[in-house]
Amino acid sequence: METKRITTDEQLDDAFRIRKAVFVKEQGVAEEVELDEFEDIADHVLVYYENEPVGTGRVRVVDEYAKLERICVLSSHRMHRLGKAIMDELEAIAREKGMKKAKLHGQVQAAAFYEKQGYEVASTVFMEENIPHVKMVKDLSH
Repeated sequence: METKRITTDEQLDDAFRIRKAVFVKEQGVAEEVELDEFEDIADHVLVYYENEPVGTGRVRVVDEYAKLERICVLSSHRMHRLGKAIMDELEAIAREKGMKKAKLHGQVQAAAFYEKQGYEVASTVFMEENIPHVKMVKDLSH
């Protein structure tokens, strides 16, 4: 397993392919919503398993928070604990940018995973793209 920060168009295409497989095909999110106006300003990462890109995520600065977004792993590789590697790299980027707090909108079914990464639920359940989510936050300063 290896995590890389995306620096090429080819890597970004790999990230978009993974996101489309998970969010559009698997979860029914509209493709025009999945790819948005923040792609160019966010920092993206890929996680590789046996040299194949199988997971991705992105982070961007929103006010005083690092906002972690679009975190996903292909269904065929979810048993390999690759999500934690994605989270660790996104948080490393956030810390390098001087961010002290992180937030994300986690799908309710994934909230326990984010809690294991140190995030706390900070909202009631709300809907995004017909999927129940909660806002989650984490102190990055330690």
